[in-house]
Amino acid sequence: MITIDQYFGGRRTTHSLECSPGIGANAARTVDVVNSLLLDLVRFDIVPPINPTGDFAGGQLTSGWRPPSVNSCTPGASATSLHMTGEACDVYDPDGTLDAFLRTPEGQFLLVTRGLWMEDPSHTPGWCHVQTRPPRSGHRVFVP
Repeated sequence: MITIDQYFGGRRTTHSLECSPGIGANAARTVDVVNSLLLDLVRFDIVPPINPTGDFAGGQLTSGWRPPSVNSCTPGASATSLHMTGEACDVYDPDGTLDAFLRTPEGQFLLVTRGLWMEDPSHTPGWCHVQTRPPRSGHRVFVP
């Protein structure tokens, strides 16, 4: 499971002037929704748990909140990334298991019921990008 502290990765302290209360609220919602999705993936045996708490290899955060000053130095990051507003996260997915499942009808159902959208896996090798705000296209799986 992802904690709010993991999501911020210490940046609430080091970049406190860039972290507004709205970003904090967005981040809390993002973490809750993504954790709900991850728990269902374990519960439905999409991915096996690796310890008694239900955590699994794909439940590791690879990128949470990125303040604009960090985002601008992040290779491949969009200048309008929702990571900057606390509305997106990247989950470790080295073999594409999460991405593959989330593209199935069952996976799409889970995304819809949680109000999540995912970036096309061809643009996110090694991780699964999900966000709580729809992309401009409105597509559940989108190309940035």
